[in-house]
Amino acid sequence: MKKTDQYLKIVEWSEEDGCYVGSCPGVIYGGVHGQDESEVYRELCQAVAEAVELYEADGKPLPVQTAHKDYSGRFLLRVDKELHRELAIRALRSGESLNNYCQNVLKKAIRQG
Repeated sequence: MKKTDQYLKIVEWSEEDGCYVGSCPGVIYGGVHGQDESEVYRELCQAVAEAVELYEADGKPLPVQTAHKDYSGRFLLRVDKELHRELAIRALRSGESLNNYCQNVLKKAIRQG
């Protein structure tokens, strides 16, 4: 496995930019843009390889791996008291636990966005 295989590379269409945008969160900031999805991916892979080379040349530790990561399904989210109260009330009204209600709200937001 190459060092660059440790990092999640994302290529997606951007309505705002009118082109494909490639990014690698945590490794490069900004991104690669273009009209051809495959070419954007190739350029993104090259940009990530160059970033890894720069980290190594500067003697800096590589960023934390983002690809092939195992997620537990748990994360802690801190919110203000008013939001917590509103979410708890909405969960009660819907007959769901707060956890299940928040999970459904997040899933809906992901599908829409």
